[in-house]
Amino acid sequence: MSGHSKWATIKRKKAKTDVGRANAWNKLIKEISVAAKMGGGNPDANPRLRTAILKAKGQSLPAKNIESAIAKGIGGTSGANMEEPLYEGYGPNGCAILVQCLTDNRTRSVADVRNIFAKNGGNMGEQGSVSWSFKKKGVIIVDAASCPEDKIMDLVLEAGATDMATEDAVYEIETTPEAFEAVTKALENAKIEMLSAEITYTPENTVKLEGDDAQKLLKMIDKLEDNDDVQDVYHNAELPEE
Repeated sequence: MSGHSKWATIKRKKAKTDVGRANAWNKLIKEISVAAKMGGGNPDANPRLRTAILKAKGQSLPAKNIESAIAKGIGGTSGANMEEPLYEGYGPNGCAILVQCLTDNRTRSVADVRNIFAKNGGNMGEQGSVSWSFKKKGVIIVDAASCPEDKIMDLVLEAGATDMATEDAVYEIETTPEAFEAVTKALENAKIEMLSAEITYTPENTVKLEGDDAQKLLKMIDKLEDNDDVQDVYHNAELPEE
């Protein structure tokens, strides 16, 4: 789930119950297996796999699970017929929602997503209806205590980052999708640990939700994230801290 603060999103994911975490881990394992199947098991030669592993580490997926997922992808048929549709729609008060899927049955996934929208006060939109209001970018989170701000800023900007901000004792580094690989490698080469690193969609503008509308949106997102075909959910709602 991605709103106006990427770090707030990551902390929310980490705070989920054991059941929610297991579900999130299953999605990460699925992405790693598909990436390995499509591009090989060497992350240095497979940018998609490398990105999937970075994201998995950010959500504390154990190394043995990552290794097992790679082995499964290389040795099995995982990912042979996978598609990655991006569905668009509206939530409470017209907030924009993107739903990224990874599925072997597009008919099933679109029906499931449409049903979740309809049952939770939202509605599906046509392709392009809300995606124009999001920007695809790389977002990397680094503990601010790990490195002086001026040093890390020089490092990431030289590697191709577009912006860096300090929030909640972390550095939030932004890149274009094309520069994401170079920036993450620069951080690794400098032995700077990343708390999270992924390609994501961030909203160009936000819609403020409170009270019942905020609760309805969170319920919808939980239902979407519980679906096996849904990998990520992005929205442009600004929610109360509580």
